[in-house]
Amino acid sequence: MDRLNLFHDYLARNGLKVTSQRTAVVKKFLESEGHCSTEDLYLTLRGKLERIGYATVHRTLKLLVDSGLAEELHFGDGCTRFEATRSNQHHDHMVCLQCGRVIEFAEPRIEELQKRVAEHHDFMMRAHRLELYGLCRDCRRNKRNCLYR
Repeated sequence: MDRLNLFHDYLARNGLKVTSQRTAVVKKFLESEGHCSTEDLYLTLRGKLERIGYATVHRTLKLLVDSGLAEELHFGDGCTRFEATRSNQHHDHMVCLQCGRVIEFAEPRIEELQKRVAEHHDFMMRAHRLELYGLCRDCRRNKRNCLYR
């Protein structure tokens, strides 16, 4: 079953309506790459749909999180971003403090080390998140405008 149908099933199980606006938000979100904010998605959809409100976009993103199809991310800049969940592809993030760029990466050695640390402490890990903060290559090259050196 595709993700849109999973979302529609979630709505039905919870007594919520499937609307054309919700469907449009979910389709556009699932098409998007990376991490989008409510505002990003709203601005993208606003030009395509006459009757879409910011609140509808935000509530639909929250429903996607509640359904398990999306994850809410906070990178310390006050902007909530959303990312589609990928059950078989764990990854971590590097966040540029200058431009806000988010770079995804996967490193099996880090994953293994985290498992060993949890085992050493007799800790049953259910999930984890690793975020590295610094400066991306482009911001380091443009030192004239760099806030953090």
